[in-house]
Amino acid sequence: MKMKVFNVPVAVAAKLMNKNVEFLYMGLQQGIFPFGYAVKTSTKYSYFISSVKFEEYTGIKVNEHETV
Repeated sequence: MKMKVFNVPVAVAAKLMNKNVEFLYMGLQQGIFPFGYAVKTSTKYSYFISSVKFEEYTGIKVNEHETV
């Protein structure tokens, strides 16, 4: 069965991992986490965390309705 991929907000991922939000921001900016990435546009970053890759890497299930 193919899973639907959706963006997991950084705050939700941090809560699920029981980590500080800044921890995830820095890890994504530095390319440490294989489940997402940070893209710098001018002076701000935009973040994307793949729900499928997040679950594969952490073993933590995330439901799309939790991310709204």
